[in-house]
Amino acid sequence: MTQKREEKPKRNCLECDAILRGRKDQKFCSDYCRNAYNNRLNEDSNNYMRRINNILRKNRRILDKLNPTGKKTVDALALAEEGFNFHYITNIYETKKGVVYYYCYDRGYMKTDEGNYFLVHKQEYVK
Repeated sequence: MTQKREEKPKRNCLECDAILRGRKDQKFCSDYCRNAYNNRLNEDSNNYMRRINNILRKNRRILDKLNPTGKKTVDALALAEEGFNFHYITNIYETKKGVVYYYCYDRGYMKTDEGNYFLVHKQEYVK
């Protein structure tokens, strides 16, 4: 009497549909297929995030260019002429006195009462 083996369901690569051999939880036949699948899956969000990060990096470069020493006051026109986008920041810091600083990574600014902007470099104690 011969015993028949139950046939295991065939598993295929999620990207190229090749038959998978090996671990039961394997989903891809190669690193290439895994990367291609995930890149295709995240393509829309990656483009959106890439655009936002480009704006943030540009804002940081502008703040760094206008404030090489760590503290400086500039008028709004100087920031606008460089192409600074006030809609994109990475974080906000409020001092104990209620002064609000807006940051692009480690470069920040605060609007003064005169309508100018006081530019700063982030200090270690600022979270």
